[in-house]
Amino acid sequence: MSQRNVVVGVAGGIAAYKACHLIRDFKEAGDDVRVVPTANALNFVGAATFEALSGHPVDTGVFERVDEVQHVRIGQEADLIVVAPATADVIARIAAGRADDLLTATVLVATCPVVVAPAMHTEMWHNAATQTNVATLRSRGVTVLEPAHGRLTGKDSGPGRLLEPQAIAELARTVATTGPLGRPLEGKRVLVSAGGTQENIDPVRYVGNRSSGRQGFALADIAAHKGAQVTVVAGNTEALETPAGADVVRVTSTRDMEREMRSRAPEADVVIMAAAVADYRPAHEATSKLKKGQADASLERIELVENPDILRGLVDMRDNGETTAAIMGFAAETDNALEYGKAKLARKGADLLMVNDVSGGKVFGQARNSGWLLSRDGGVATIEDGTKHEVAAQIWSAIEAAGHDTEA
Repeated sequence: MSQRNVVVGVAGGIAAYKACHLIRDFKEAGDDVRVVPTANALNFVGAATFEALSGHPVDTGVFERVDEVQHVRIGQEADLIVVAPATADVIARIAAGRADDLLTATVLVATCPVVVAPAMHTEMWHNAATQTNVATLRSRGVTVLEPAHGRLTGKDSGPGRLLEPQAIAELARTVATTGPLGRPLEGKRVLVSAGGTQENIDPVRYVGNRSSGRQGFALADIAAHKGAQVTVVAGNTEALETPAGADVVRVTSTRDMEREMRSRAPEADVVIMAAAVADYRPAHEATSKLKKGQADASLERIELVENPDILRGLVDMRDNGETTAAIMGFAAETDNALEYGKAKLARKGADLLMVNDVSGGKVFGQARNSGWLLSRDGGVATIEDGTKHEVAAQIWSAIEAAGHDTEA
C-alpha cells in the first residue's frame, strides 16, 4: 500500500494519550501523519509529544500559519482523517458543520474518508443529542465506530470507552480501502464461529489445527460496526482482542461448538461458520498424561473417530425450518482450491462459501487473506487480497448485495 496522508484529530478527553499509540501505528505502516488536536486536548498531551511522534508542527487554531492556509490545505491533502478520541462536544460540532478550530475546519473541508472513534461517559454516549449527532454523521458517510465497553474515568464502566489504538487503525485502514462502514445490519442478529477446536488426547495433549480465529473475529468486528447484534462462538482464540460490541462464547471441542451453534442458530439472521474445526477426535480421552513406552497407554497409535459436521448440520436445520438464517461456510484448501471449494459447497448446501488457498503457510495465523466467494446459484466472486478486516468488509458487502437476510 502506498503512503497515505493521514490526519489524526485528537479531542480533549482523558483517552487522548491513546492517540500517541495510534499515531505510532500509522507511522510504522509508512503513512505520513499530521496531528490536529483541539486546544483542550493539549491539556492532556502536550504539543511536543504529538510533534515528535508525527514529525510535523502542531496547531489548534485557524489563525495559525495563515500564510499556508492550513485550515483548508490539511483537509484537502488528507487521504484519511481519524478523530480519536472524539468527545461528545467534538462530535456535536462536526455534525453541526462548525469550523471554529483547526480540527473541525479540517473535517469540514475534507472529501476523503472520515473515521470517528467516540470516547465519553456512558450517559453522554446514550444521550439523545449524541445519538442524533452520530446518526447525522453516519447519514453523511462518516464512519462512527462503536465505542468499547469497559472501565471509564473514575469507578464507573460501560459503553463509551475508546477502542484500542490498534483496532482503530485497522478499522480506519479498512474504511480507506473498502469504503465507509454504514449501518445496513442494524437490528440483525449475526452468529459467527471462529478459531480452531481442540480434541483432547489426555490432559496435556490435543489434536488441533493452525487456525488463529483472526478472520472470524474480523467478520464479527465489521458486522458489529455495521450495526448487527453479534455473537461469536470461539475456539482457540485467546491471543486475540475480543471484537467490540460482540458477545463471545468460549468453547474447546468440535462437539462443544456444535452445541452452541445449533442452540443459537434459530434466532440468527446470518450464520457464518468461519471456525476451522477438527474433523476427528480421539476415540478415548485419557484421564491422566500418557507416558511413552506404556503398553496400555501408547502414544504410537491413537484411534480416531469422526466429529459431527457442524456446517452440514446447520444447513439441515435451515432445510427443516428450524432456522431462517442465511448460512455461510469456509473451505481451506492447499491445491485445486476453487475446484474443491465448488464441490464442498455442493455437498454442504450453504448459501455462500469462502474458499481460501492456505498452501505455503498462507492465511492461517497470517495478517492477510484472499480467495473466492461462491454462492449456491453458481456465482463466483473474487475476494481481493487484503487484511482480514478488509476481506471481512468485502464479504459483508457481497452478503448485503445478494440480499441474504440483511434488508431492513
